[in-house]
Amino acid sequence: MDFKRVIYKDLNGRQQETYNFQKVSAVLAEFGYLTIRLSDDWNGADFIAQHFETKAFLKVQLKGRLTFSKKYRGQDLFICFRDTDEHWYLYPHDEVLAVVIGDGLLTGTDAWDKKGGYDFPYLKPRFKKMLEPYRLEA
Repeated sequence: MDFKRVIYKDLNGRQQETYNFQKVSAVLAEFGYLTIRLSDDWNGADFIAQHFETKAFLKVQLKGRLTFSKKYRGQDLFICFRDTDEHWYLYPHDEVLAVVIGDGLLTGTDAWDKKGGYDFPYLKPRFKKMLEPYRLEA
């Protein structure tokens, strides 16, 4: 059998989400979590991550970048995204959102105030520092 690597940017949106789910599942396994992909968002989650030993589980929304949304508030969700091939972030949405709003970064923008969501196309140094406790190394 001849295996040929895929080019991520050539994948469609659904394929990229599947690809990212598989990649982050491998990373989370290194930290003792198994993952279960959901066919339809359940309470805002794309997948569930359950720890092997503690049986604690996380509801996770998979994104392509640092993202906040009003519709995710109060749902006990974690947001997961890949910054580089080696760096993934898995952060509690509401906790990090409170810090970002406290710093005055979202309020007053059309995206947040009118559309209810905001995402950052890349991680500025201040965000990398803020998200450091939530970084997972592949």
